[in-house]
Amino acid sequence: MVEEASSLVGILETTVELKSSPEKFHDILNGRPHHVPNASPSNIQGAELQEGEMGQVDGEAKVLKQRIESIDPENNRATYRILEGDVMNKYKSFVVTFQVTPKEGEPGSIAHWHFEYEKINEEVAHPETLLQFAVEVSKEIDAHLLSED
Repeated sequence: MVEEASSLVGILETTVELKSSPEKFHDILNGRPHHVPNASPSNIQGAELQEGEMGQVDGEAKVLKQRIESIDPENNRATYRILEGDVMNKYKSFVVTFQVTPKEGEPGSIAHWHFEYEKINEEVAHPETLLQFAVEVSKEIDAHLLSED
């Protein structure tokens, strides 16, 4: 889904059905991000805490060149601002929010990914490939979490 206020500013969203619980999925991304490379080795090669405390909002850049803007553990929601890296060669700003909610009436959950961005110019494509990346990583993390049970 693409919504745009101008040709440079956009929003992309997607959802991914998961078999794991919202709490487990949220926990690995926010409380144990150093485990994500084990869960999705083909997509994530490393995650390191540079400063602050794991799973806490501290306003400092992380090794993946992102800053945790907010964490809402009650609603299994988090927002990250991309600070540096390849993504920022094409975008003036890039904010990723994800929320994991329980499926209604059955086990499992739904991960909702929301990207807000501003491209540096008209030639830059919409970040559909990054949205697909989020889907692939979500599925790999889900499979990993199920194997831990």
